[in-house]
Amino acid sequence: MKNGNCCPKCGSYNTVRVSDNPSRHASGNNIYTSTFTLMKKIPVIRYVCVNCGYTENWVENRQERDEIKRTFG
Repeated sequence: MKNGNCCPKCGSYNTVRVSDNPSRHASGNNIYTSTFTLMKKIPVIRYVCVNCGYTENWVENRQERDEIKRTFG
C-alpha cells in the first residue's frame, strides 16, 4: 500500500498512512535500538486499508533501517 495506495488483499484504494506521533512517549509501533527507556526510538509507519482492515508496517527512513541492522542484524 505504500507503493501505489492499493490494498493487496481487497484491491481497494481507500487506504491511509498512520504516522508516529512524536509528542507522545510511546505512540505507535516503535522499534527501540537502545536499552535506555525511550531512547533511539525508530517509528514504524502503518498503512491501513479502510475497506478491509489490512495493515502494512514500514520503516521508511534508510538510516533508521541501517540502525536496526546494526542493532539486531
